[in-house]
Amino acid sequence: MIVGSCHCGAVRWTLNDAPEAATSCNCTLCRRWGTLWAYGFQGDDIQISGPTAVYVREPNTIDFHFCPNCGCVAYWITPEAGRDGRYYIAVNLRLAEPKDIAAVPINHFDGLDKFETRPSSGQCVGDLLWS
Repeated sequence: MIVGSCHCGAVRWTLNDAPEAATSCNCTLCRRWGTLWAYGFQGDDIQISGPTAVYVREPNTIDFHFCPNCGCVAYWITPEAGRDGRYYIAVNLRLAEPKDIAAVPINHFDGLDKFETRPSSGQCVGDLLWS
């Protein structure tokens, strides 16, 4: 289990299992926030708690949730459930303790130009945290 929280501790998330990888995206939002995403389904793989403010990316495809007190971006979630009734969600791994995510490999996603996965650099989160 991996736990993440915003700086003030008001917003929290829990991943039941270590993610297979983290995604580093270069879209107009993710590159500004410096996020690393891990994916799952709300209530299944990922539990969330605490009050959040929401930034809706237009068109309304993803709702970004952040702490209204300290401003940390905690997660994004789809605004509507999928056909199976579940909500797809991604949590910001940068809110976890470094030792808990150091071995997670990083995938790169070009969300700015091509909207496609890029070749892996072979780095893990720990390579970014301590290099």
